Amino acid sequence: MKRTQVAVIGAGPAGLMLSHLLAARGIDTVILERRSRDYVESRIRAGVLEHHSAAALRAAGVGARMDRQGMEHTSIDLAFSGAHHRIELARLTGKKIMVYGQHEVVKDLIAQRLADAGEILFEADVSGIEGLDSDRPIIRYTHDGRNQTLTCDFVAGCDGYHGVSRASVPAGQIVTHARSYPYAWLGVLAEAAPTSDELVYARHDNGFALYSMRSPEVTRLYLQCRPDEDPDAWSDRALWDELHRRLETGDGWTINEGPILQKNIAPMRSFVAEPMRYRRLLLAGDAAHIVPPTGAKGMNLALADVQVLAPALARWFDSADETGLDAYSDTCLKRIWKVQRFSVWMTRMLHAQPDADGFEQRLQQAELDSVAASDSAARHLAENYVGLPLEVPE
Repeated sequence: MKRTQVAVIGAGPAGLMLSHLLAARGIDTVILERRSRDYVESRIRAGVLEHHSAAALRAAGVGARMDRQGMEHTSIDLAFSGAHHRIELARLTGKKIMVYGQHEVVKDLIAQRLADAGEILFEADVSGIEGLDSDRPIIRYTHDGRNQTLTCDFVAGCDGYHGVSRASVPAGQIVTHARSYPYAWLGVLAEAAPTSDELVYARHDNGFALYSMRSPEVTRLYLQCRPDEDPDAWSDRALWDELHRRLETGDGWTINEGPILQKNIAPMRSFVAEPMRYRRLLLAGDAAHIVPPTGAKGMNLALADVQVLAPALARWFDSADETGLDAYSDTCLKRIWKVQRFSVWMTRMLHAQPDADGFEQRLQQAELDSVAASDSAARHLAENYVGLPLEVPE
């Protein structure tokens, strides 16, 4: 039977960052991850870091590669009605964003945890969590072909929407709010040099499109599609033709084509679980909340959660003071609902709504026109996009 102070389930950004922040405070952790190291380091996810998220990685000593290889952006572009409209993030807020893939953040955090002799058990399949009402929870898992147990003081559930952590809470103790959307994103990863200095969010009658990048040689692009869309039904030629159609506005800017390395469907949904704490279990990241990807907030919310959780746990281990833990859920949820609102707002503004009548379509156009024409409306978008200030209770 293994023993640790905090058992972290899930080696995504939330679990890895939490383990790293706790180690800096002298608190032992063991990370249990169901997948292999190769899988979690190659899983393509979000690529935009808010100003505060990038600063947090630097402050934690894991931002050096991000600063060397990431791409700092001072603006984003909205493309609609045949024109591009620049939202100047730096001018409006004094802050920037960093384009740096989530899998790269995961690589950096794993490398640092292992360099610091942190314990990460890959391919460790958790079958159950017991004793959350006691002061010694027990996690049962399979690793290296053997059934094993891990006892701890606290369990950090960072294992995503489908993980075992939230499912281990007794019925009725957590309320969930969810919303699905009548569309999804078809994601394309292409070996093609970016032709824009900024991300391009496009509203087209055929549907939304997003032009992003992962490196000076690789672009990441998305098309609005049906939730049941088969990505393999799209030929490479058909994908490029539709991306040109939705993203380009006839002003001379065009996108580079190249070999398509990956195609996948990203579902669109909103989800919030509250509270984010049940006794000795604390939820973080996608285990507690999911936002539509339009606002680029998923990884950023996960990193914000653990920046609140780490000092709260340290306070408990230092003096048995539960003040921070008691405030953890309310503090995070206040931010989560603001971010949820922003993500839904951007989604509705930019996506073709399948059942929208003429009245709703004109309102959508007026919203876009307002953001493009008004500094105050653009500032609202910019302030949310670069990231709201992080409030950590003292």
